[in-house]
Amino acid sequence: MRRVTWPQLLLLGASFLITLGSFAVLPFMSVLLHERWGFGLGLTGLVLAVASLVQFSGGVVGAALAARIGLRATMLVALGIRTAGFACFVPGMDRPALAVAALFLVSTGAALYLPANKAYLVAGCPAERRPGLLAASGSAFNAGMALGPLAAAPFVLGSTAGLFTAVAALFAAVGIAHLALPGVADAPAAPVAPAEPKAEAEPETRGAAGARLLPPFAYTLLSVYVFMFFQHYIALFAVGRTSTAYYAVLLTGYSLVIVAAQPLLAGWIAGLRYARALRLGFGAMAIGMLAIATGGPVGIAAGVLTLGLVETVLFLRNDLEALDRSREPAATVFGRQRLAAGIGAFAAALLGGPLYAAAEDAGSASGFWLAVGAQSLLLPVLLWAGVVWLARRRAAAGPRSEQLSYESVGGGGGGGRC
Repeated sequence: MRRVTWPQLLLLGASFLITLGSFAVLPFMSVLLHERWGFGLGLTGLVLAVASLVQFSGGVVGAALAARIGLRATMLVALGIRTAGFACFVPGMDRPALAVAALFLVSTGAALYLPANKAYLVAGCPAERRPGLLAASGSAFNAGMALGPLAAAPFVLGSTAGLFTAVAALFAAVGIAHLALPGVADAPAAPVAPAEPKAEAEPETRGAAGARLLPPFAYTLLSVYVFMFFQHYIALFAVGRTSTAYYAVLLTGYSLVIVAAQPLLAGWIAGLRYARALRLGFGAMAIGMLAIATGGPVGIAAGVLTLGLVETVLFLRNDLEALDRSREPAATVFGRQRLAAGIGAFAAALLGGPLYAAAEDAGSASGFWLAVGAQSLLLPVLLWAGVVWLARRRAAAGPRSEQLSYESVGGGGGGGRC
């Protein structure tokens, strides 16, 4: 932290304030859509799906915009759009269509901002400093996530218009602060050299080979797909079985786990073999979903905190792996990772509404979490097995197929490697 520059400190502080404002309202969005604006669960799921797709997939557009106008200018444009979005919620209190448009504006601003923010943070830094800086960024975001729901819980249903007004003013102030940032170039960073595989570690080598065959894009997509069932629908499940205040405290604890753990574990996460990180992450995700399925306050709390540890390890490791494999500008890498996250989040939101409604119609919403936990266990195995099978087919077809490149399995261009 002694080597952190003042622009990096400004960005870390802005990350906290941005998430503080966003999570004062966004975690309650499914409740607002369903209860205040009268949307059915299916329509609620569709709106959240499209908003998630815009927020995450638009990172590719944000990366392209950063390449054209610069990182600082892109962040300023993004914050202006998000400010307008939160402001539009105020007249949208009695106009559901305007409220949905405001949600899409907020999502668009987030899509443009995050790749530029992360790229600015690591611009010009050597590879060994990236884990610490990205972990500090994650902690700043999650500190805002911890306090936002807690501060907003008493007002989100009773004084919704005033809450949106305050959030819009906060984003305007953060945007003005970004004017002080100097311009920086988003030059490609040299990837970290891969460790040589151990000759006698067959089980680990097989797992690591499976991880290398698929790019982080694919694992990020799958990670976010499973995780966003939790992100979108935990409010509906937890608030109905506990209270809004309990849910806010729970989100605070969830965020504090990440705030404390990610900087402390950044070095360990960066050195963790990718295949092992995937096994730990998806396995813990399944355990967390099963704990939530118990339906009691203790089980829900245990599941939520377990998923906080999953986000601490798995999401940071995916980003670091993507940076290590690419020689493209950091904003492009982060934009591609956001695209993967967007596809996963869209699929989860689109499928989640009907799946949650079906579980409720069957008399037990806990079945929803059991189904999500099963997906967390099965889908990574099926994905890995399918890629290994394809690799063997190609290897049997001829010697040129024995080397699967990062690009040949959907990783994109830019000199990536397996």
